Amino acid sequence: MTTARVVDLDLTGRTALVTGAGSGIGRACAERLAAAGADVMVVDIDERAAKEVAAATGGRAFPADLSDLDRVDELPAQVDVLVNNAGLQVVAPLTEFPPDKFSLIQRVMAEAPFRLVKLVLPHMYQRGWGRIVNISSVHGLVASPYKAAYVSAKHAMEGLSKVTALEGAAHGVTSNCINPGFVRTPLVDKQIADQAAVHGIGESEVIGRILLARAAIKELVDPADVAELAAYLCTPPARLITGSSITIDCGWTAH
Repeated sequence: MTTARVVDLDLTGRTALVTGAGSGIGRACAERLAAAGADVMVVDIDERAAKEVAAATGGRAFPADLSDLDRVDELPAQVDVLVNNAGLQVVAPLTEFPPDKFSLIQRVMAEAPFRLVKLVLPHMYQRGWGRIVNISSVHGLVASPYKAAYVSAKHAMEGLSKVTALEGAAHGVTSNCINPGFVRTPLVDKQIADQAAVHGIGESEVIGRILLARAAIKELVDPADVAELAAYLCTPPARLITGSSITIDCGWTAH
């Protein structure tokens, strides 16, 4: 289900950089910001996907593996809206968690966002306006078993976002986290298969028994819903929202 756009937003003359924009939440954010008039820079490890989204949004493709921090430093710095979205997941017990995968997830989901924030802040400060939207997760607020690297990285993102909010406030820059529950994306589709293997159950059981077990509303979140919230954070009425973690988790954290 695609949600209709409801936020009145004009980003004409603004640039937006979205990581992991080749699919899922990132693509939805790129499309939404482009619809508002932004010049969108589509960053994704998948070059073909990045070019496809760039063509669809009238934006520019920047193929990049965010685990290569030198490559991150080469991305454009003239950015008005930064959406840190790229991520990956590995599901395994702590006793079996691959150390190289733990390090990889920290680079992509904690270090790369830090590098990007550091890269774009001077331009935002100069213009006296900037919006940093960090696509965190309910797992930036609570934990689940078997996701040590992902939970650690999302908690790090929460801290980075708050520090950025405090430092950026005097310069017209806001920084916030969006904390979705499970969103119907390729990343979650892979998790369904991984969780089925870990728990020894069929994939059809994973959504209801595991993914949505703590959710009051038994639905996966639509990427368009996350993108609409990201868009709202760029509007004038949202100028006083900073340092926040905004859940869109179907009631998961209400327990």
